[in-house]
Amino acid sequence: MKKKLITAGAVVFWLAVWQIAAMAVGKSLLLGSPVEVVQRLVRLIPEKTFLPSILFSLGRIMLGFARGTLTGVLFAVLAGKLVFFEKLFAPLISAVKAVPVASFTILALIWISSSELSVLITFLITVPVVYSNVFEGIRSFDRRLTEMADIFRVPPMKRFFGIYLSQIMPYFRSAVKLSVGLCWKSGVAAEVIGTPRGSIGQMLYNSKVYLETADLFAWTLVIIVLSIITEKLVLLLIDITAKRIEKL
Repeated sequence: MKKKLITAGAVVFWLAVWQIAAMAVGKSLLLGSPVEVVQRLVRLIPEKTFLPSILFSLGRIMLGFARGTLTGVLFAVLAGKLVFFEKLFAPLISAVKAVPVASFTILALIWISSSELSVLITFLITVPVVYSNVFEGIRSFDRRLTEMADIFRVPPMKRFFGIYLSQIMPYFRSAVKLSVGLCWKSGVAAEVIGTPRGSIGQMLYNSKVYLETADLFAWTLVIIVLSIITEKLVLLLIDITAKRIEKL
């Protein structure tokens, strides 16, 4: 309860700072106040383009996240089993980490349509994060547990769920928690550059073109909320899965 009060207090403090800054600037075109942004958001929600834009971006960003997660786990398992794959993947993972999202986005527009752009970008963002964390989890295996399993002849399935998966899960959870937020940032940024029709990125771009600052802040607030909700839901699913694994 105390932590929640502290968090709420911090939110109220920064909203007050925002309000004071908006009043100091005195021009909503440059900086809209929290009240103006919320009012604009309330007016945006009933519009016919609001929900389809959210579903468009949500579907593609989460699809890229899911594909990137599966690929990252697969690469990590292969690298953990064979040094050959670790050396093979190392340059690729380093390159994906280093190259700016804007460069990937512009290059990708040559190959694919703008509607699929956010899927590819979120995929590329997710793979190195999941790979690095899961690979670190594999390298941190407690070998004494596997030796004990050999001594007591633990069945393969119980060994997999009870020893290997249980040790990897904390690393995987951390990777997912970090990846979801990065996916929303990079995915929407890619949409702003590619401006696929009916996406959140297009709404942000239009807000910038027509100097609708309140709309820009309102859509940014929507992105933050979506990022938090999807992160909580994915982590909840992982936690439920982890608890079921512990019972096996």
